[in-house]
Amino acid sequence: MLHAKTSSSGSAGTLNQNAGEANAEAGISSAKSVESIVPSEQQQGPQQKQHEEEDKEEKSSIATSVSRPRWWENKSLEEKPVDGAYGWAVVVSGCFMLMFSMGCVNSYGAYQTYYHLNQFPDEPVSTLSWIGTLQFGVMNIFGIPAGIMCERLDTRLVTFVGGFIMGISLVIASFCDDAVWKLMLTQGIVFSIGASLVFIPATSIPSQWFTERRALAVGVVVAGSGIGGLWLTPATNGMIDSLGTGWALRITGIIVFAVNSAASLFMRNRLSIRSREKIVDFTVFRDIRFDFIFIGAICGTTGYFTPLFNLPTYAAQVVGKSESFSNNLLTIINAASTVGRIGTGQLAPLLGTINTLGLCTLIAALSILVFWLPFETTGTVLTCAIIYGLFCGGLISLLPVVMANLWGVQRISTIIGLLYLANFVGTMVGAPSSGAILDNIGHGKDFKNTITFSGVFMLCSFFFFVLLRFATSRKLFERV
Repeated sequence: MLHAKTSSSGSAGTLNQNAGEANAEAGISSAKSVESIVPSEQQQGPQQKQHEEEDKEEKSSIATSVSRPRWWENKSLEEKPVDGAYGWAVVVSGCFMLMFSMGCVNSYGAYQTYYHLNQFPDEPVSTLSWIGTLQFGVMNIFGIPAGIMCERLDTRLVTFVGGFIMGISLVIASFCDDAVWKLMLTQGIVFSIGASLVFIPATSIPSQWFTERRALAVGVVVAGSGIGGLWLTPATNGMIDSLGTGWALRITGIIVFAVNSAASLFMRNRLSIRSREKIVDFTVFRDIRFDFIFIGAICGTTGYFTPLFNLPTYAAQVVGKSESFSNNLLTIINAASTVGRIGTGQLAPLLGTINTLGLCTLIAALSILVFWLPFETTGTVLTCAIIYGLFCGGLISLLPVVMANLWGVQRISTIIGLLYLANFVGTMVGAPSSGAILDNIGHGKDFKNTITFSGVFMLCSFFFFVLLRFATSRKLFERV
């Protein structure tokens, strides 16, 4: 028994020794195999790295070819410096664009006066004012799709198409001046669709090119509308007197298309905009500051056009001035507006953009209620025209700057498009309502209720801009 156990344990030890030797030999052989593999991998390393680099270059070239914007898509110029020379080229082109888009809107008072006194004497003022109302109103409601197009398409293409639509609409309107509804369709609706494709990029893109002088740059652009109204109004009167409304519309349409086509070559985005799922982001309405701006813009535009459309008629019917003097009032308003829009751009960095916006709105409202409402003299009419012209433009020129300062310039086109939805509401309420008040309550002669209507809404606009001011900063003397 003992011998058996000893022999069995010896055999087991022999087996364990043999197994250990086998494992050792296997480890040595595996180590040799690893050593044999490693040099081969080190030899193949440079070739594999070369293949990987070639694959990366191929993938990057494919990605570049895919991401390169096509000829109609938005292209950025981020390599261009901020506050540089090209930015001022954008400003000058935008100024010319607004000269013939908003300039035509601001000079419509010349057409309305002629329509009312000569061409359509039996039509009420409220009906004729719908042409000018549609020009500004539809331009604002079309601001949302115009802003989307500016983000997704080449803005040079967008502005060129807008100029073409404006020009062709005026040419077609020249053959449709025998009925008011035809003029509403052509001179009003179709023209305003083209104007929106020009107005939105012209007022939003300059903010991308400037930081320190942003208010001045936008002010110079928006001053183009005053400059356009300044010379387009007497030029339109001269063409109407000499050639009639038909040729006046044709010549204006041709000039609008030619100038806008040249200016559109420089209207380019500086920043690239990433694609997103939401075409229009309405979440901005959750910000109380935007709500104050939105309501303030509705109130402001409700009262904005009453002096532009009715002050010349007031001077002729109530004060007893000549038709030429009445037309010159519109020229004076546009001249003062040109100076005021550039001046507010210089004033905004000193006082703060929102502070300057509220101040301009307040003074414009007081010019209506203090100088126009209680008096019926030539001096007070001229005073109202000058003061209102100097400060009413701040409502147009400073709002895009406020939007850029509060929410940045990356999405400014679509945000401004949403803002001009408020302008659409105000315009569609304001001008027709003031005309209806004049026809139904004032019987076409008493303007006091119409003037009060305009001034009170401008004061309401000031109130909401004050709320915007303290929603942005509660420090009383801070530049905001």
